[in-house]
Amino acid sequence: MSEEIKVQSSSGNVFTDLGLANSDELLIKAELVRQISNLIDAKRLTQTEAAKILGIDQPKVSTLLNGKLSGFSTDRLFKFLNALGSDVEIRVIPKLKLESQAQTRVITV
Repeated sequence: MSEEIKVQSSSGNVFTDLGLANSDELLIKAELVRQISNLIDAKRLTQTEAAKILGIDQPKVSTLLNGKLSGFSTDRLFKFLNALGSDVEIRVIPKLKLESQAQTRVITV
């Protein structure tokens, strides 16, 4: 006996797929935290060292790196990226195709 597995296509935003409010904001925060985590790893920083650079305590670094995003605004995450030596650029681009929905995304270089 084998049961049929139901598959659903993703919208491209896991937070939307889960039905969470503010899904675009959550996706942006998650991408920003991923970049922060990558920078901490690339610099081989401990959480204590990262905390000093970011101006927060080590438990908050742990919270952040474990994906608990509610206590961190996007502005604060931008400042963390700056403190870790990265520029943050925000671009607004007009949508060319009227039939498609405009998107919010984080693009890394």
